[in-house]
Amino acid sequence: MTGRHRDVIAVGASAGGVESLRALVAGLPPDLPASVLVVLHLPRDAPSALPSILNRSGPLPAASVVEGEHIRPGHIYVAPIDHHLLLLDGHLRLSHGPAENGHRPAVDPLFRSVARTAGPRGIGVVLSGSRDDGAAGLASIVARGGTAVVQDPAEALYSSMPLAALAQAPTEHVAPAAKLGGLLAELTAMPLPDGPRLPADSLLDTEVAMSDLVSITSDRFAPPAGFGCPACGGGLFQIDDGPVPRYRCRVGHAWSPESLLDEQAIALEGALWMALRALEEKSELSRRMAANGTHRRAGTGTRFDNIAADADAAGATIRRLIARLGSMPDRDPDTATPGDHPDELPSDVR
Repeated sequence: MTGRHRDVIAVGASAGGVESLRALVAGLPPDLPASVLVVLHLPRDAPSALPSILNRSGPLPAASVVEGEHIRPGHIYVAPIDHHLLLLDGHLRLSHGPAENGHRPAVDPLFRSVARTAGPRGIGVVLSGSRDDGAAGLASIVARGGTAVVQDPAEALYSSMPLAALAQAPTEHVAPAAKLGGLLAELTAMPLPDGPRLPADSLLDTEVAMSDLVSITSDRFAPPAGFGCPACGGGLFQIDDGPVPRYRCRVGHAWSPESLLDEQAIALEGALWMALRALEEKSELSRRMAANGTHRRAGTGTRFDNIAADADAAGATIRRLIARLGSMPDRDPDTATPGDHPDELPSDVR
C-alpha cells in the first residue's frame, strides 16, 4: 500500500444538473482531502450563478476557475461559460478549444484531462443530463485506473447521461445525488494500492491537446467516417475506443452518435426551410412577371405561370416533409439545456 489517495473529483452535469450538484456538495465533508472540478452545460451567452449556488449549498468554498491556478483540496472549482476546463499538471487551464457535442465548456474534455493527469487518483462523476455527454470521458478515467461514480438514473431529473455513462463505464458506485457526497468522502479516504504504471495513451494525449487548442499536424488518429462536421463542415474521423464510436474533425470538434444525429436533423431542417423560402420567392417573382405586360411575348405569360405552379407544388412537398420530420419521435425529450429550465435555479439567482 502507499500513502496516495484519490484527490481529484471531476463532476459533469447538464439538464437537471443544478439540483443534483446542490445535493452532492451538501453531502461533502468540510475536510474533504480532494479538489472538486465542475462542468455544467449552459448556454454560452448566459451568465452563470453556479459558483454562488454551490458556495451556499455545502461546507466547501466554490468559485469560478481562474486561469492557471493550482488546485487545492477542500475547494470546488467551477468552469466559467464558454471555456473548457482542463487539469494540466496540477494546474487549471481555461481553453477556448473546439466544442464537444455543441458544448463549451463540455464534460468530456475535463474528464479526459483528469484521466491523463491524475490517473488512479481521479474520480469521474456523471450527474443528470441529456444525450450521452460524459460517457466517453468517464471511460477514459476508468481506463487510466480512476474511479467512476454515477447518479442513480432512476432519480435523476434527466436520465440520459447517467444511463450512457453506465453503458460505457459500468460501476458499482451508483447512488442518489443526496448520497454522492458521502460516497465521495469514503472513496477519497481510502488509500490507493500500488499498481503498474500505465503506458502513455497517444489518443488521449491528442484529444487533450485538441481541447487545449493545440494544433495537431496529423489527422491519422482515426479512420475517416464519411460524415461532415456540423460545426465546421470538415470531414469527421471515427474513434472506436469503446462500445460506441464517436467522431472528431481535423480541428477537434467532437460528436457522439446521438449528438451528431441531432445536429444533422437540425441542419436538415434548416436546409429545408431555406429551400422553401427560395421556392416561394421564385413563385412570387414568376407570378409578377406573368402579370407584367412588358414581359408578355408569345407564350411567355403561360410559361411564367407554369414556373410558379411548379414552385408552389415543390414548396407544398417540402412543407409536408418539414411537418413529418417535426412529428417523428427521433429526439430524446431530455435534449433541453439547463438554461431552458429556470425553475431549476433558486428564485434569488434567476
